Amino acid sequence: MVDVIGFLSLGLFTAHVTGNLVVIAALLVRGGPPKMVQILAVPVFVVAVAAVWLIAKASERRGPALVRPLLLVQFLLLACVLVLSVINDPAANPHGFMAGVAAMICVSAMACQFALLRLAVPGAPSTAVMTGNLTSSVLSLLDRLSRSQPLKEGVNERLKKTSQLVVGFFAGCVAGAAAVSLLGDWAWSLPVVLAAGAVALR
Repeated sequence: MVDVIGFLSLGLFTAHVTGNLVVIAALLVRGGPPKMVQILAVPVFVVAVAAVWLIAKASERRGPALVRPLLLVQFLLLACVLVLSVINDPAANPHGFMAGVAAMICVSAMACQFALLRLAVPGAPSTAVMTGNLTSSVLSLLDRLSRSQPLKEGVNERLKKTSQLVVGFFAGCVAGAAAVSLLGDWAWSLPVVLAAGAVALR
């Protein structure tokens, strides 16, 4: 949801460093200058992951005990994007300074989500990289349908997890795109409410 809202309103893949690197490389080779936010997104992502690591170290928590504080950090970052968007309307000038600031805060929120998964829920499938999840779903489905010995263990559980993530991700993209169409800058309220719900449930 955050990625599609960021793409539609700020012109940046906020959760996909891969996509931004591809766009930067394509623009450099074809002679077009990449946008500053695309260039900044990669180092900002790195710095944000490092900041989350520092927060985790300072909290002296490990594993699942880290989930709530890191969800709170993500919620606060998304809330900042909502406030900036409502006050400054960065979508009206996606190449402007305030749009860049909002985009970098968004990138930081997504870096927090990635770091949270790696630090607090190791082994969990990624909630943003759907290529791997879709590949895993297809391979698990084929193993399940095959009459011979599966190539990998835990087929049913893996199929359930990854297929739910792919469907959930797509549903989030559709909801985010609809929110941008219907709510404009207030579309950010959707991920903020969901992030707040995640914090409350932990």
